[in-house]
Amino acid sequence: MQVTRFDVIIVGGGLAGLALACALRHTRLKIALVEQHAPRPAAGWDARVYAVSPTNAAFLQTIGIWKHLPTERMAPISAMKIVGDDGARLDFSAYAAGLTELGWILESSLMACELWENVKRQSNVTLLCPATPVELEMGTASALLTLTDGRTLAASLLVGADGRDSWTRTAMGLRAHITAYDEMGVVANFECQTPHRGIARQWFRRDGVLAWLPLAGDRVSIVWSTPDENARVLLALPAEDLCSRVAAAGNCELGTFTLLTPATAFPLRLVRVPQIVAPRLALLGDAAHGIHPLSGHGINLGYQDARTLAELLAARPEWQDIGNERLLNAYQRQRREETLLMQATTHALHHLFQQDFPGFRALRNLGMNLTNALPVLKNMLVRYATGAF
Repeated sequence: MQVTRFDVIIVGGGLAGLALACALRHTRLKIALVEQHAPRPAAGWDARVYAVSPTNAAFLQTIGIWKHLPTERMAPISAMKIVGDDGARLDFSAYAAGLTELGWILESSLMACELWENVKRQSNVTLLCPATPVELEMGTASALLTLTDGRTLAASLLVGADGRDSWTRTAMGLRAHITAYDEMGVVANFECQTPHRGIARQWFRRDGVLAWLPLAGDRVSIVWSTPDENARVLLALPAEDLCSRVAAAGNCELGTFTLLTPATAFPLRLVRVPQIVAPRLALLGDAAHGIHPLSGHGINLGYQDARTLAELLAARPEWQDIGNERLLNAYQRQRREETLLMQATTHALHHLFQQDFPGFRALRNLGMNLTNALPVLKNMLVRYATGAF
């Protein structure tokens, strides 16, 4: 059996896996990246967008990606407006927090394609695409990965970055506790009648959580986290009716809407993975965790996974085995606090606004209003969420 040897094998060429490969570009590590399909630019505007925090914008700048992203497709977030289900409000401002912006809204495919092009130019990366893993064997000195075409790869470290239904995680027998929310995230892009002025808007409604995210120009992308039944109703609406429904749900704050991309949806799940490392293995991105999208922090967690692991690998002594258990445990420790905090916060908020006991609605809306009246507390929350501390 012929074996091709690498230092690191990354299974999965999504945003987190590609970011890790880019972050290792100045190391001596020989890397293989295994992916089934290369990313492709979206036709028109991509309905899947992410809110990228300033901390992760700086990370993308460091790995050479940010400067190549087209500014005409990026929308800075200058403020956030959050509305409770009984009229309460919570407003965040970049200016009030001493920041230039709270983050940026970027299309998923835009980042993926730029990351992919960068990886293609890296001399220390071998792209194996299309390629699908079929068998994994962990030895004392290396991990052996067999592909469907019969090729066998060996590496000191295997990184699973292959999404929430991670093949790598399953092959290693690492447990994932999955909680289905019985909701779907309905996404679509619209042109709006009134300029959004860089304000991200979010409504906690009785039929779910609706977010309007600013896109470049007079456009918005929506994420409507709503029970499965209502999601199916929204997906079945004609374009004109969907526009009216979405505009009305946001009190027509941006006037009338015109549909730019057809609505699509994805199931919402909380994914907890107690162990994200094993001998010669590390998980990152959605393979390591999944959260409710109401915070918009999913990709930020994935990018910070990539940054942390890359820094640990680059800083280790040359003689140290990169599959060393102590090094991998350090990665797990450094990522555990932020991940658990975001999972607990989003899960609690989701359940908080699902409860409809007498007086409960008034209590949670009172809490929002009290927080809104305390600018010091608000600014601390903003700076923590954006990594500006």
